[in-house]
Amino acid sequence: MPNLAYLTLCRSIQLLMLAARGDATKDLELLVLRHQLSVLGRHVPRPKLEPATGRCSPPSAARCLEPAGPASSSSPKRCLAGIGG
Repeated sequence: MPNLAYLTLCRSIQLLMLAARGDATKDLELLVLRHQLSVLGRHVPRPKLEPATGRCSPPSAARCLEPAGPASSSSPKRCLAGIGG
């Protein structure tokens, strides 16, 4: 495990390199990061929000609330599809 002095030295060198870079380099990095986000957004769709609750409702969440079976008297199945409980 690296010690604190080593980590401090690495971070200070990174800060010096960041300060020494020009504005054109920073602008190029921002452009590349924005492009990566746009490509990722095309591949992974955002979850739909329900207007009443504002919670995410992925398509798999509807299957989780179905009863366990017609002959079963147990409560609905639960799963971890989405956030918000």
